[in-house]
Amino acid sequence: MMLKNRFLVLACAALLSACATPDANLSREGVAAYRDAIELGGRLTVNYQKDGQTETLTGKFNWNQTPAAVNVSLASPLGQTIATISVTPESATLTQGDRAPRVARDIDSLTAQALGWSLPVSGLRDWLQGYATGADGQRFAASPAANTVTTADGWRLTYVSWQDTAGAGAAKPMPKRIDVARVASATVEAMEIRIVIDPQG
Repeated sequence: MMLKNRFLVLACAALLSACATPDANLSREGVAAYRDAIELGGRLTVNYQKDGQTETLTGKFNWNQTPAAVNVSLASPLGQTIATISVTPESATLTQGDRAPRVARDIDSLTAQALGWSLPVSGLRDWLQGYATGADGQRFAASPAANTVTTADGWRLTYVSWQDTAGAGAAKPMPKRIDVARVASATVEAMEIRIVIDPQG
């Protein structure tokens, strides 16, 4: 069964919008320091183009990142595991249910083939923590006061809301909701991803 058929599509815009309310007491300084190893979870909504039509998927994700690999689990809104993804510098592996794992050199082509849309794992390693490489080639560090950037590979990131996370003796802002958009071109389709990250301890 196709992923889009197993992902339960829910009308959750109101819920996601509620998560975007900014905290009046939130620190206005720069994002927390980047971590090579991090574990996050949350929800996502993906809008992508297929055969000239817009497809929408919603679900949950778990993200486990180390210096050597990224492991991602995608689930339906009710928690049923839909796919697991493992990415190393050498290859990417995607497993769906009881099917044989699919392996490719890069995750973009692998997810495009298996899921119908590309999960930008290499970018998300930075984006989920509030960092990116800007179109000017410079390292971008987001903050509640500077929350938008276009990346070197054509994604527009908007950090809609934030959460404070204790670290190094002081509260530092971490992303809570990130809106990611890619404009269509001669080589790629338009695509939008809305990411809501669960509260961090």
